[in-house]
Amino acid sequence: MKIAVYNYREFDEGQYFEKFSQHYCVEIIKIYDSPNKENAVLAEGCNGVSVITTAITKEIIEIWHEQGVKHISTRTIGYDHIDLKAAKANKMIVSNVTYSTASVANYTVMIMLMALRKMKMIMRRAIGFDYSLNGSIGLELENMVVGVIGTGAIGQKVIKNLSGFGCQILAYDPFEKEEVRKYADYVAMEEIITKSDIITFHVPALEDTYHLVCQETIEKMKDGVIIINTARGSIIDTSDLISALESGKIAACALDVIENELGLYYNDYKYKVIGNHELSILRDMPNVLLTPHMAFYTEQAVSDMVEHSIESIVADRDGKENKFRVC
Repeated sequence: MKIAVYNYREFDEGQYFEKFSQHYCVEIIKIYDSPNKENAVLAEGCNGVSVITTAITKEIIEIWHEQGVKHISTRTIGYDHIDLKAAKANKMIVSNVTYSTASVANYTVMIMLMALRKMKMIMRRAIGFDYSLNGSIGLELENMVVGVIGTGAIGQKVIKNLSGFGCQILAYDPFEKEEVRKYADYVAMEEIITKSDIITFHVPALEDTYHLVCQETIEKMKDGVIIINTARGSIIDTSDLISALESGKIAACALDVIENELGLYYNDYKYKVIGNHELSILRDMPNVLLTPHMAFYTEQAVSDMVEHSIESIVADRDGKENKFRVC
């Protein structure tokens, strides 16, 4: 069986594709570019395609269908970049992957601490040999009320990590977990919004999670709240976030994701216009820490992503249960 791998990266994924293609007895067709209408034909004769967070449009899906592709596997947890309606219309399976929860969970706590300690400003000052203390005093996590919205696998790991700091933890999820109750108190989302000093998001990009942070919810938050987002950019209305940062209502934020990042992150834009006005504003704010969707990026996570993508396509070909199947 052949699998076409788009956005193939030799420098990090290569060793794992070699390892797991041998383990699962599949042939990998390496395609280094993002899928488009021109290179979609390169998947001819492949049972499945493996992609990342680039737009998988109706046009691309229809070409893949003509080439005999039966399965689209994204090497990511999120799958909102894939036109699911078009995939269903062409009777194509769509699946995602899971990977080490420690990758995102540990990163979340790291950037939370960095936001509390004003590390962006401290590091920028130090580059210019400015070692003064004025304006750089930080906060301690132990004294904070931390609200965690979303207690899936990653949210649970974040909560367990946070429990070691002695902070009060509030949690919200429509599907409550007994394991979470060991470390946090489940409350209504409204209570998290109004009572938390820090709010961190660990929910997928869905219709009911779109713009959870907007002018209406920001007005209900504590003055000086800190926002953390390592989930999906669509959770936050970026324009309203900027207004709240400028007014001081939101004291700081740490964002590994941002609205309209698709096609932007993972490319080199040195000396180029990036075409994202809100990103340009946020990156120059001293109280905003931005990272380019890197929370997942560990060796273990990359290994998991590659293996699960291959495993998913093979499982459906063989008629076995596929825990990664989306539709």
